[in-house]
Amino acid sequence: MKEYLLLFRNASAEHGYVTTSQDMAEDMPRWQSWIGNIAMQGKLVHTAPIEYAASIVSNSGVKAGPHKETNTVLVSGFLICKSDSLEEVQEWSKSCPILKYPNSSVEIRPLIPFPIS
Repeated sequence: MKEYLLLFRNASAEHGYVTTSQDMAEDMPRWQSWIGNIAMQGKLVHTAPIEYAASIVSNSGVKAGPHKETNTVLVSGFLICKSDSLEEVQEWSKSCPILKYPNSSVEIRPLIPFPIS
């Protein structure tokens, strides 16, 4: 089985997430069900939301704040799963609770294992 990284992207405000505490409370059962479905198949490796606070380190130094796309979209969480096919992961992603928000998406990236010598 191959491992996949799912990056959850969502719009943000200037200094925080657009999603309110009430939105998160209402969405929690959907997330639990969605993630639980993957876990019950034995295909969940790890998942977590990401705090808004961040720093970006580059050749020019350290910048406070998360990386945002030009339309204020940023990574708000991730999930690592395993599957025999990309198509299965795409199907799971189509029902991801993040997709209820405008400008949201799930980016799927296959993970490459480090060679063991």
